[in-house]
Amino acid sequence: VDLCGPSLPRMMGLQGTKVLQDANGWRPVYTKSDPPILAMSIGFFLERQDDPVIWRGPKKKSMIEQLMKEVSWGTLDYLLIDTPPGTSDEHISIIEALSGRNKSGIIVSTPQMVALNDVRREITFCRKMALPILGLVENMSGYLCPNCSECTNIFSSEGGKSLASEMEVKFLGTLPISLSVSWGEDGGLSLKGSQIGDNVCTIVKNIKG
Repeated sequence: VDLCGPSLPRMMGLQGTKVLQDANGWRPVYTKSDPPILAMSIGFFLERQDDPVIWRGPKKKSMIEQLMKEVSWGTLDYLLIDTPPGTSDEHISIIEALSGRNKSGIIVSTPQMVALNDVRREITFCRKMALPILGLVENMSGYLCPNCSECTNIFSSEGGKSLASEMEVKFLGTLPISLSVSWGEDGGLSLKGSQIGDNVCTIVKNIKG
């Protein structure tokens, strides 16, 4: 529901794909992976990649409701919803659209203090909205050298871990800055088998655990 900066089509290798509609509603777009991942984004509805989305709150809320209620998702194991930073209309609207459903939040932060102050407010927002928090991930946690695999802390280190302890939120793990992530995002490539992919697997196991 990052409506104003939709990057999901590129990151999943689905650029240029259009959403089809049938009697059950909009049909999600499928990746070519095995098993396939179902995806939906406002990016699939734009005529051109550089078209801006200039919407006020009511229009955003309406689109989020449509993405939740008019997409023929079928039976899912999980529905992952990417949101923009902050505690704005998108966050309130998605919680309202998921009313009565089993839902939880995953907090993502970077290590530096400026980001942690924003994330602290996001944790408080989740608690005020009675949204359970599965845990916190520290993103951009150091730079992973592509030559020697050494990880250098170019920002302050373990800020996310400290915040998780302070706010009594489970710490799920770290994701360093890596060229493989940049290449994967730009080309819609899987990170399976890479060190970052292993970090993601650890985080998922921590969520399940």
